[in-house]
Amino acid sequence: MSKIVEIRWHGRGGQGAKTACLLLADAAFSSGKYVQGFPEYGPERMGAPITAYNRISDERCDVHSFIYQPDYVVVVDESLLESVDVTRGLRPEGAIIINSARAPETLRPLLKGYAGRVCTIDARHISEAVLGKYFPNTPMLAAAVRVSGVIEPDCFMQNMEIAYRHKFASKPQVIDKNLACLKQSMEEVRE
Repeated sequence: MSKIVEIRWHGRGGQGAKTACLLLADAAFSSGKYVQGFPEYGPERMGAPITAYNRISDERCDVHSFIYQPDYVVVVDESLLESVDVTRGLRPEGAIIINSARAPETLRPLLKGYAGRVCTIDARHISEAVLGKYFPNTPMLAAAVRVSGVIEPDCFMQNMEIAYRHKFASKPQVIDKNLACLKQSMEEVRE
């Protein structure tokens, strides 16, 4: 069986981590991959920590459980580094992608000894500059694709344009801005 790429998302209710997870699954599926995208539900409420998961493979995957040893972890809210063990089970050959204006090396002390790659992206700055409002999930989605390499960037952008044209059919004016946000985000991930 081909390698399955597993991604765990950490965010807060209302930040779009679940939506980004599901959009990644849709984009990977559209590129011919086998996918799973699912949130972990509990007593979530707006602002409470949430977790979502992706499995992406070139072959059918019959594993249907939470992800305990992800290849990549995406942290949509930097404040979770202080309250959630975001590196739990994270494979050292993978990476953690954190929404932060800070440089990756400054966050390493908060990662409980994780020795793998640390990547950051200032999702707030990009989102507010391009979209005019803070939507962290769009930049974090692009960063996850860039760092993981799970989908070729050009294929990802084509699939997202199709998804956005469907999702925003009644608001076509937001399509180009969202695509620009994804493109800029892929270029601004720091390692």
